[in-house]
Amino acid sequence: MSTIRLTMAQALLRFLDSQYISVDGREQKFVEGVFGIFGHGNVTGIGEALERSAGSLTYRQGKNEQGMVHSAIAFAKQRNRQQIYACTSSIGPGALNMVTAAATATVNRIPVLLLPGDNFASRQPDPVLQQLESIQDYTISATDAFKTVSKYWDRIVRPEQLMTAAVQAIRVLTDPAETGAVTLALPQDVQAEAYDYPLAFFDKKVHYIDRRPAAEGAVKRAAELLKGKRKPLIIAGGGVLYASASQELAAFAEAFGIPVAETQAGKSALPWNHPLQVGAIGVTGSLAANRLAQEADVIIGVGTRYSDFTTSSKSAFTHPDVQFVNINVSGFDAAKLNGVGITADAREGLIALQEALTQTAYRTAYESGEIDGLRQQWTAEVDRLYAAEHEAGLAQTRALGVINAAIDPSSVIVCAAGSLPGDLHRLWRPVEPKTYHMEYGFSCMGYEIAGAFGAALAEPERDVYAMVGDGSYLMMHSEMVTSLQEGRKITVLLFDNHGFQCIHNLQRSQGSDGFGNEFRYRTEATGGLTGAYMPIDFAAHARSLGAKAYKANTAEELQTALQMAKQESVTTLIEISVVPGTNTDGYESWWNVGVPEVSVSSKVVEAHENMKARIQAVTII
Repeated sequence: MSTIRLTMAQALLRFLDSQYISVDGREQKFVEGVFGIFGHGNVTGIGEALERSAGSLTYRQGKNEQGMVHSAIAFAKQRNRQQIYACTSSIGPGALNMVTAAATATVNRIPVLLLPGDNFASRQPDPVLQQLESIQDYTISATDAFKTVSKYWDRIVRPEQLMTAAVQAIRVLTDPAETGAVTLALPQDVQAEAYDYPLAFFDKKVHYIDRRPAAEGAVKRAAELLKGKRKPLIIAGGGVLYASASQELAAFAEAFGIPVAETQAGKSALPWNHPLQVGAIGVTGSLAANRLAQEADVIIGVGTRYSDFTTSSKSAFTHPDVQFVNINVSGFDAAKLNGVGITADAREGLIALQEALTQTAYRTAYESGEIDGLRQQWTAEVDRLYAAEHEAGLAQTRALGVINAAIDPSSVIVCAAGSLPGDLHRLWRPVEPKTYHMEYGFSCMGYEIAGAFGAALAEPERDVYAMVGDGSYLMMHSEMVTSLQEGRKITVLLFDNHGFQCIHNLQRSQGSDGFGNEFRYRTEATGGLTGAYMPIDFAAHARSLGAKAYKANTAEELQTALQMAKQESVTTLIEISVVPGTNTDGYESWWNVGVPEVSVSSKVVEAHENMKARIQAVTII
C-alpha cells in the first residue's frame, strides 16, 4: 500500500480538499475553504499546514471566532447546504467563542466543520496556557462544550484516528437530515505529529446526495387523510428552499387551490404576489395566514420544524379536527404534532403527494374569492404600514417600505434578531427565491453582518444587505472588517432605536414597566438607567473601520442614502434613526414566554392569568 508521510493537520487539509458532492448530476467541491484565527493551539499545526498547502482551499482570516463561524453558516445556507467552510481556532477562549455559532448551525440544520485546538494529548507541558483543568475528570477540556451543540463530535488524540473521524464528519455534513455543526477537537501536539497515511485516503471522493424518495405507504396514508379535509393550509419551511422545490410547491398548491403560508426559513419559496401566497404565519405572521390557520382542518407542513413562532406556541390551529401531514427529509421533524409523516426530500414528497391526490380527484372547499380577499386585505395593510408617518420621526415600517422599493429584487437581505425579523417576516415582499436570508432558528444576535459577508461570498453576483439593530451591531460587527479585507462589499442597514426595543416591547406587553433594555445613561436621581438616550455615532464608527457611511433620519434621506450606497464599491453602512416602538405586532397571534405567577404588580398577575387561559385553550400536542 502506497503511503505519504504527513502531519495530522496536513493530512486533514488534503482530505478536505478531495471531497466533492453530486446533487442532481451536478458535481462540485464540497469544502470551499477555511476560516481561521490563529493562536498557540493551532498556528503551528493547521496554520503551518495552510501556509504550505498545495491544495485549493482558500484561507479567510476571521476577526471574531463566533463571527467567522456565522459567516461560514451563512455561506452554506445560501449555497443550499451544498458547500461549506471549515473554521479553526486556538484552544480555550478561541474555541469557546465558536460554541454559540455551533448551536446556531445545528438548530438551523446547516453544515459547518469546526476545528478547535485542544490540550496537549501528551500532557508534557501540562497545564498548557488556556487549558481548562477539571479535577474530577482530567480528560475534559474546553472543547467538550461542543458536544451538546454538535451533530458529530470527536477528539483526535492519535494522528491515525483522523482517517475514521474525517470520514464520519463528512458523512454527517453531507446528510440533509442529520447535518449541523461537526466538531473535530485537535490537540495542538497531535496536529503536528506525522503518520504514514495511505494515499488512497486522499483519493477524490464524490458524495452523492440522492433525493430521498417518498415511501408509497406514507404517501397513501397522507392522501387518505387529506381526502376528508376541506380547508388545507400549506406551511412552507426552509426545506423547500434547500430542496430547490419552489416550482413543485407552486404546482402542488395550484393543482388543488391550497393557500401557502411561510416560515422565516421558508420565506421567498413563493413570490409575495403569487395568488396563493398568504404570507408569514405564527407569532410574526400575517393576518391572512393566521386566520386561515385558525380555520384549517389540515396543515401540510413542507420542510418545517414547527418552531413555537411558526405554531404560535401551538395556539395557531383551533379547528376541532385539525390534523397534520408533514413532508420532511428528517423523520424527527416529520413526526411532530402527531402528524402523518412523509419522510422524504421536499421536492420528491410534493410530487408524490400531488400524484396521489390527483388520482382521488381531491378538491378543497374554499369559497370563490375567499383566499384572494384575505390576500387583498393584507396587501392593503402592508401598503399602509410601508407608508406610515410618525410625528416623532421615521417609523421602522416606513423605512422598510423605502428599502423594499429601492433595492434590486435580486438582492439578498440578511437578518437574525430583534424587532426586524418580525417586521420583515410580515412585510417584506420577495420576488425571487433565496433573496430572504433569515437566521431565526437560534435568532442569534451578531449574526447579521457576519452572515451578510458569508452570503456575499456565496453569491458575489448579488447585492447583499445586512439588516441589523443597534443592539445587535454593538454585539458583533467585526466581520465588516473582513468584508473590506476580502473586497466583498456588503451594505449594512443599521436601525438605531436606542436599545433592545424588541424585548422592551415584549416585557411591557407582559405587565412590566420596561427595565434594562434601552441604551440610556444612569441617573443619580433614580440610580437606574433612566437618563437620556446615549448618542452613538455608528456612521463615524463604520468610517473608522474603513467603510463608507451615511445617515438617514427621514424617508427622503434614506432613499438618497440607498442610491449613494449602491454606487459605492466597498462595504457601506447606512445609519437609520427610527422611532422606538414603531414595529408591527399582533395579528391574532400569541407567544408563550412564561409570566410570573406571583408578583407585586397586578399587571403581571393579570398577564399570567391570560397566559394560563391561552395555554388551556391549546388542543394540539
